[in-house]
Amino acid sequence: MAIVNRLTVDGRDYFLPDPVTGLKTQILEAIKAGGGYVNIPPLRGGPGIDILFSPGMPVTWSQIDVGESPSVADDTPVDAPDEFTL
Repeated sequence: MAIVNRLTVDGRDYFLPDPVTGLKTQILEAIKAGGGYVNIPPLRGGPGIDILFSPGMPVTWSQIDVGESPSVADDTPVDAPDEFTL
C-alpha cells in the first residue's frame, strides 16, 4: 500500500508522493516572508507547477492510502443487479 499526499490550495487538489517534509517547509517559509512561489512537484514525472503562496491563503494537507482493491475469489457468487419495474 502506498501513501499519497493531497495538498489543497485555494480549493484545488495536488497529489504528491512521499516525502513532503521539505515542501511543507518551503511553503511555510514563503508564507512567513509575505508570499512567494513554491514549485509543487508532480505525482509522476514532469516539471511540476509553481504556485504563489501568500498569508491567509487556505492550504490543507491530507494523506490517502492507495492500494489494490480486494479481489473476489473465483468461487464466490456475484449477486445479480436489482431489477426495476416501471
